[in-house]
Amino acid sequence: MFKGQQVVVVMPAYNAAQTLRETHREVMDQGVVDLVILVDDASQDDTIAVARTLERVTVHRHPKNLGYGANQKTCYRLALDAGADIVVMVHPDYQYTPKLIPAMVSMIGNGLYPCVLGSRILGGYALQGGMPLWKYVANRCLTFAENLLLGAKLSEYHTGYRAFSSALLMQLPLDANSDDFVFDNQMLAQIIWFGHAIGEVSCPTTYTAKSSSINFRRSVVYGLGCLATALTFCAAKLNLVVSMRFPRAGR
Repeated sequence: MFKGQQVVVVMPAYNAAQTLRETHREVMDQGVVDLVILVDDASQDDTIAVARTLERVTVHRHPKNLGYGANQKTCYRLALDAGADIVVMVHPDYQYTPKLIPAMVSMIGNGLYPCVLGSRILGGYALQGGMPLWKYVANRCLTFAENLLLGAKLSEYHTGYRAFSSALLMQLPLDANSDDFVFDNQMLAQIIWFGHAIGEVSCPTTYTAKSSSINFRRSVVYGLGCLATALTFCAAKLNLVVSMRFPRAGR
């Protein structure tokens, strides 16, 4: 716990058997996590078997692969059902170090921000950590465009390392978002839409053969989805469209 607030880590998992145990160990070493909820999106490896051997882990399995966004929707629903006050999403592929959990939890638990991102761009070590050059360039270009369209000043929108207050999660219309990878981006746009500030901490990252990643084709689809999200945000703000993702009642 942190100042009497229950901290729940959620792990959207797919074929993470090789790195799950190491990630879990480091998560629990931080001393503030009450519960880990792992949602397995119909993995083809031993992710479920490994997860069931770990302490303080609740396991939920999708009977078929529903997608990364759908996995997160289940993660957050289960975390809220478990009484979480602060929810941290940690990918079980060990790409993001769990050592930042106490800092992210502190920023939320002390009421500074309702959402905190672990940014791979702050600190300038993304390329040294193994981020492919084409992904780095795409990240910077998309982030520039999204900051312009959404009226924000984030260092990046594409990190998978995030923490949220339960109050924020309950406010967001997450079911209106995609079940695919662009869910991440749509969620941040919703947070900005509802007028919340987003905090960031510098996050070193490690890309290895075990790290999860999407291929170039899916990355292009994701990038186009991010731009479409930002354009819809702008159109909704100007009352040009009606969007369930960006409801007027929330403004």
